[in-house]
Amino acid sequence: MLQDAKSVRYYQRITDSLVDHWNRGYRTEELRLYLEGYIAALRHADVLEPYQTNRLETEVLRYLLDPSNFVMVEPERDPDYF
Repeated sequence: MLQDAKSVRYYQRITDSLVDHWNRGYRTEELRLYLEGYIAALRHADVLEPYQTNRLETEVLRYLLDPSNFVMVEPERDPDYF
């Protein structure tokens, strides 16, 4: 679980971006590459401590591998009484 406010902010940005890219048609392998690039940029910029970056990467990868995060929500159908 992420504790640092900065880490949580980056987690929200990354996961929102992953869902947005998923809705545009990108799939898991492409999203994983996007995540690796994002994490590499965070490491290069020294925005977070190394242990925070590793924890962030673990949490986002867990989010990415959970298929329930990318399920399209369908509206509930009204029963047809006719």
